[in-house]
Amino acid sequence: MKSKCVYLTMVAVFMAGLLVFVRMMATEVDTDVDIVMVNKVLKTVENHWEHVDQGDYGGITQRFVVLDQKGAVRYETSDGLFTNVYDAIKNRGIILDVKAEGKFVGKLILFDDYEQRVQRGKKHLVVVLLTTFAVLALLCTLYIIMLNRLVIRPFKKLQSFALNVARGNLDVPLSMDRSNLFGAFTESFDIMREQLATARQREYEANRSKKELVASLSHDVKTPVASIKAVSELMLLRLDDEKLIRQLHMIHSKAEQINGLVTDMFHATLEELKELKVNVTEEYSSVLDTIIANVNFDDKITFDAIPKCLILVDATRLQQVFDNILGNSYKYAGTNVHISSCITPPYLHIEIMDFGKGIEEDELPLLFNKFYRGHNASGQTGAGLGLYISQYLMQSMGGDISCHNRDNGFTVKLQMKLV
Repeated sequence: MKSKCVYLTMVAVFMAGLLVFVRMMATEVDTDVDIVMVNKVLKTVENHWEHVDQGDYGGITQRFVVLDQKGAVRYETSDGLFTNVYDAIKNRGIILDVKAEGKFVGKLILFDDYEQRVQRGKKHLVVVLLTTFAVLALLCTLYIIMLNRLVIRPFKKLQSFALNVARGNLDVPLSMDRSNLFGAFTESFDIMREQLATARQREYEANRSKKELVASLSHDVKTPVASIKAVSELMLLRLDDEKLIRQLHMIHSKAEQINGLVTDMFHATLEELKELKVNVTEEYSSVLDTIIANVNFDDKITFDAIPKCLILVDATRLQQVFDNILGNSYKYAGTNVHISSCITPPYLHIEIMDFGKGIEEDELPLLFNKFYRGHNASGQTGAGLGLYISQYLMQSMGGDISCHNRDNGFTVKLQMKLV
């Protein structure tokens, strides 16, 4: 409505300027002669020919010159007027014959202010045109400002809002202004944003509930599996029958396999739920002796004395890291493992070395990706999460993990932050 009013005002101003221009052209440049005035001058001159200067010229504004038959000036209303017929014709003067007693006695030249009126008309025309265009320019500026406020800015807000929605940022509301052209759209779009945000929250809560259920069940399954393993190990110590021993070994092996699968599933679910909490504290480096001993199956691990120092770690999570790394060594290399250590500030460096075949060089950058398993994992159980979770835990403790091939095996290197 406002833009329509401004548009109509612009048209009205333009039409008004056009009408003023036409009127000026009709009045200022009008060449019609005041016949009554001309006749009055002529009669007065003829009636007072003998003494032209004594005539009553009151009320006569027309300038004129009276010439006799020889072209001599008998009377003129002001100086500087043309005093010959040629100049009078050239300047659009009115030339009349003067008669006295029926005889031609001279000429009456009335001067028309045509040039002055033209110049005056031009000045008025310029003023009218400049005024008209100034008003139109002002109205155009106001119209542009109004378009910017009512159309362009709201459209940019909608564009920014659409970009946020496309990026998944549904927390930024769209301010509503019912006075602009996009008011109704603005309200509808903001309602759509709220509905999308609600649907996303419900989907997130549903997925979280499913993951929490899987994590809970995984944790609960580990307890009976651990009982099965403990009972089978106890029975193995007491039995002498070879057949039963083989069967118990099978039960123990399958229980271990189930335990590994459940552990992987549990870790994957917890990692996605961001519930792998890491509580970093100051620990003596001697804690590593206990951690290594807990995973030293069949005395396959040899290690040098660990330098005495204080490190920033979560002992429980560090045990999980060693379990994952050494579990991979037992599974894929099948060799003894040697662990060396040294201090290079600001880290304590631990190198875990097996003596297997290692992995392909082009696979090294991929080892820490989620769910990635190398070519040497064929036929082996696992979910490709061990190194991924280990890297997450080490970086959460302020350290890092890396790996490389050696000529005689494979090395995983851990960095632990010194206090």
